[in-house]
Amino acid sequence: MYYSGIDLHKDMSFITTINDKGKIIAQKKLPNHTVHLLDYFDSIGHEHKAVVESTANWYWLSDLLNDHGIELTLAHAKYLKAISYAKVKTDKVDSQTLANLLRMELIPEAHQISQDLRPVRDLMRARLTLVKKHTSCLNSMHRLLGKYNLIMPTHSKSEVVNSLKQKLGPEPQLQLTILQDQLKLIKTQIHDLEKSLHPMIPNRDIQRLLWIPGIGITLAFTIYLEVDGIDRFPSINRFYSYCRLVPGASNSNRVNKHKSSKDGNKYLKMAFMEASVRATQHYKEIRSYYQSKARKKHKNIARALVAQELAKICYHVLSKKTDFDHTFKGKNLSRHKTMKWPRLSSPDA
Repeated sequence: MYYSGIDLHKDMSFITTINDKGKIIAQKKLPNHTVHLLDYFDSIGHEHKAVVESTANWYWLSDLLNDHGIELTLAHAKYLKAISYAKVKTDKVDSQTLANLLRMELIPEAHQISQDLRPVRDLMRARLTLVKKHTSCLNSMHRLLGKYNLIMPTHSKSEVVNSLKQKLGPEPQLQLTILQDQLKLIKTQIHDLEKSLHPMIPNRDIQRLLWIPGIGITLAFTIYLEVDGIDRFPSINRFYSYCRLVPGASNSNRVNKHKSSKDGNKYLKMAFMEASVRATQHYKEIRSYYQSKARKKHKNIARALVAQELAKICYHVLSKKTDFDHTFKGKNLSRHKTMKWPRLSSPDA
């Protein structure tokens, strides 16, 4: 068996290949062209494993190697640094370190999303970027009007903004017009993106998620795509951790501290935290639970506890392939979601 460590860059890769005993078989710097990479691996042999760090551009390399029978392991970049620190850091050293860790089965492995779900998941993440731009554009409009002691209502229509615009000089008017045009374009793009997802609505797992309090179409898609198979989480605690819904700890001697952790999936945390806000607003049983926790703890902790319960419901619904039983913390919910399109009356309908 041969083991190759690939230090992947935008336009080139440095590859080190070793054998079972750790002896270097080949080392080479190659351009990121299909022909050059395949020629390299073909010249060594077929019994081959490779590893690359989870950088932003690993998709094409994974597809290329897997299509040619070479198993590629995706190394978790953060955890890899903890066990592979070196004073001298070069492409040659990094690739050789990766190869040796792969041979010794010490690679901290990152999850590779299913090939067919990658484009849709990236589309959902692109939607989040558009939402952030939408918020930024609105904030810019508020700041511009605030400079002239004008207040724009939170849910203002274009007619209201146009009436406020008349009170400004020509230069601020032009600036506000540009921001309005940007806002209109972003809204259209978000709408078109969400509309493209509708053909996937009949997916049974997404249908099951739609019945859970606080979870609509967008959040259901986000959770489904970011989870990418609930079976990869052997326990609910692992799922909580991956969703960033449990605090980290920094304990030393008699000092015990909790801290927020950036380990896990930030998109799942955002999804469940948003769902917790919606569920608290629309379900009195969940609101009562939130208020009881908020009286004893900080409101952000109370919101996180609601998010944790919603994550627990999602975990059991997805892992057991069962419908939501309309209960929260053992209490029956007094309100049920309607059966209007695109939600089906049952996931199996």
